[in-house]
Amino acid sequence: MSRFFENSLSRRRFLASSAALIGFPAVAQDTSDSSTIEMEPAITQKVRRNTSAFRTLDWQPYFSNLNRGAILVDIDSRALHFWDESGQYFLYPSSVPMSEELTRRGRTKVVRKVVGPDWRPTPSMLERNPDWPAYVGPGPDNPLGTHALYLSWTYYRIHGTHDTRKIGRRSSNGCIGLYNEHISQLFEMTEVGTQVLLI
Repeated sequence: MSRFFENSLSRRRFLASSAALIGFPAVAQDTSDSSTIEMEPAITQKVRRNTSAFRTLDWQPYFSNLNRGAILVDIDSRALHFWDESGQYFLYPSSVPMSEELTRRGRTKVVRKVVGPDWRPTPSMLERNPDWPAYVGPGPDNPLGTHALYLSWTYYRIHGTHDTRKIGRRSSNGCIGLYNEHISQLFEMTEVGTQVLLI
């Protein structure tokens, strides 16, 4: 795990602690363990400054059921909401596309899950950034971080990032980015077929 977190955290302790780390009352609603862990103050301040309007949401206005769980990405508030099949709720700060032109909204689903994804920029990314490499393998230089959820839309992913400055900002080329620690947790809770809605 990253230098910001202890290695021995369970999923429940990590998610319960996230609210205290980021400074919001309900980053994760699994609060059976109220222990907290330390995060570097600079990171905490960046998230507070960059996250525009964190708010909790109910799943019913957006999904007819929670079969296989549900992910709702709120582009405006730069947050990813997840409900598992039992209705347990988790809220993560995210990066979102840097412009409306790169933003896609609507319904999709998780079609593939990859630990240690590789990355190839899209043709339009290479057109805008001709000096970018055509391929980056898994590792610390990979823009997709440690885990990726591939969506049914071509080129769109929910993935981690090694560049934590991007979280809470309009900073992506179309994908939704999470802290590596958060995407690893979401990765474990989702499955192929998990429904996704971007609004």
